[in-house]
Amino acid sequence: MRILLFIAGVFAAILCIEKPAEAQNYPWCAEYGGTPSGPTNCGFVTFQQCLDTISGIGGFCVRNNMYQPPPGPHPSKKVRRRTKCATPRPHRHERVGSLQRQ
Repeated sequence: MRILLFIAGVFAAILCIEKPAEAQNYPWCAEYGGTPSGPTNCGFVTFQQCLDTISGIGGFCVRNNMYQPPPGPHPSKKVRRRTKCATPRPHRHERVGSLQRQ
Protein backbone atom coordinates (compact mmCIF):
# COMPACT_ATOMS: atom_id res chain seq x y z
CA MET A 1 0.00 0.00 0.00
CA ARG A 2 2.86 2.36 0.80
CA ILE A 3 4.46 1.70 -2.59
CA LEU A 4 1.21 2.54 -4.37
CA LEU A 5 0.88 5.76 -2.35
CA PHE A 6 4.52 6.65 -3.14
CA ILE A 7 4.00 6.05 -6.88
CA ALA A 8 0.82 8.15 -6.84
CA GLY A 9 2.72 10.96 -5.08
CA VAL A 10 5.56 10.89 -7.61
CA PHE A 11 3.07 10.87 -10.50
CA ALA A 12 1.19 13.86 -9.02
CA ALA A 13 4.48 15.76 -8.55
CA ILE A 14 5.48 15.11 -12.15
CA LEU A 15 2.11 16.39 -13.39
CA CYS A 16 2.46 19.56 -11.32
CA ILE A 17 6.05 20.23 -12.41
CA GLU A 18 5.72 19.30 -16.07
CA LYS A 19 5.68 22.28 -18.43
CA PRO A 20 3.04 22.13 -21.18
CA ALA A 21 4.35 21.48 -24.69
CA GLU A 22 4.71 24.55 -26.86
CA ALA A 23 5.23 24.94 -30.58
CA GLN A 24 8.63 26.15 -31.65
CA ASN A 25 8.68 29.83 -32.42
CA TYR A 26 11.15 30.98 -35.10
CA PRO A 27 11.12 34.15 -37.24
CA TRP A 28 11.84 32.66 -40.71
CA CYS A 29 9.97 30.14 -42.87
CA ALA A 30 11.06 28.26 -45.99
CA GLU A 31 8.30 27.70 -48.52
CA TYR A 32 9.32 24.85 -50.79
CA GLY A 33 8.21 24.22 -54.35
CA GLY A 34 8.06 27.90 -55.31
CA THR A 35 4.40 28.35 -54.30
CA PRO A 36 2.88 29.55 -51.02
CA SER A 37 0.58 26.51 -51.01
CA GLY A 38 3.56 24.12 -51.00
CA PRO A 39 5.21 22.59 -47.93
CA THR A 40 6.44 25.08 -45.31
CA ASN A 41 9.11 24.84 -42.61
CA CYS A 42 9.13 27.66 -40.03
CA GLY A 43 12.16 26.46 -38.11
CA PHE A 44 14.83 29.02 -38.95
CA VAL A 45 16.46 31.53 -36.62
CA THR A 46 18.14 33.59 -39.35
CA PHE A 47 17.35 34.51 -42.93
CA GLN A 48 20.74 33.12 -44.03
CA GLN A 49 19.95 29.77 -42.39
CA CYS A 50 16.72 29.62 -44.39
CA LEU A 51 18.49 30.53 -47.64
CA ASP A 52 21.12 27.85 -47.05
CA THR A 53 18.39 25.25 -46.61
CA ILE A 54 16.49 26.04 -49.82
CA SER A 55 19.68 26.40 -51.85
CA GLY A 56 19.58 23.84 -54.63
CA ILE A 57 16.10 22.48 -53.86
CA GLY A 58 13.98 25.52 -54.73
CA GLY A 59 11.58 27.65 -52.78
CA PHE A 60 11.84 30.96 -51.00
CA CYS A 61 12.16 32.40 -47.50
CA VAL A 62 9.52 34.56 -45.85
CA ARG A 63 9.01 36.06 -42.40
CA ASN A 64 6.93 33.92 -40.05
CA ASN A 65 3.78 35.98 -39.46
CA MET A 66 3.03 33.91 -36.34
CA TYR A 67 6.42 34.69 -34.72
CA GLN A 68 6.25 36.10 -31.20
CA PRO A 69 9.60 37.32 -29.86
CA PRO A 70 10.38 36.19 -26.32
CA PRO A 71 9.51 38.64 -23.53
CA GLY A 72 12.20 40.90 -22.19
CA PRO A 73 14.60 43.49 -23.59
CA HIS A 74 15.55 43.15 -27.24
CA PRO A 75 18.61 44.54 -29.02
CA SER A 76 17.98 47.87 -30.71
CA LYS A 77 17.64 47.96 -34.47
CA LYS A 78 19.64 51.18 -34.90
CA VAL A 79 21.38 51.56 -38.24
CA ARG A 80 25.10 52.13 -37.89
CA ARG A 81 26.34 55.20 -39.70
CA ARG A 82 29.51 55.00 -41.71
CA THR A 83 32.30 57.13 -40.36
CA LYS A 84 34.15 59.52 -42.62
CA CYS A 85 37.71 58.79 -43.69
CA ALA A 86 40.52 60.79 -42.10
CA THR A 87 41.82 61.76 -45.56
CA PRO A 88 39.35 63.01 -48.16
CA ARG A 89 38.91 60.83 -51.21
CA PRO A 90 39.38 62.47 -54.61
CA HIS A 91 36.36 63.19 -56.74
CA ARG A 92 35.66 60.41 -59.21
CA HIS A 93 36.59 62.63 -62.19
CA GLU A 94 39.90 63.77 -60.69
CA ARG A 95 43.01 61.81 -61.53
CA VAL A 96 45.48 61.00 -58.82
CA GLY A 97 49.27 60.65 -58.87
CA SER A 98 51.23 60.09 -62.07
CA LEU A 99 48.11 59.83 -64.21
CA GLN A 100 47.23 63.46 -63.61
CA ARG A 101 47.72 65.64 -66.68
CA GLN A 102 49.67 68.86 -66.25
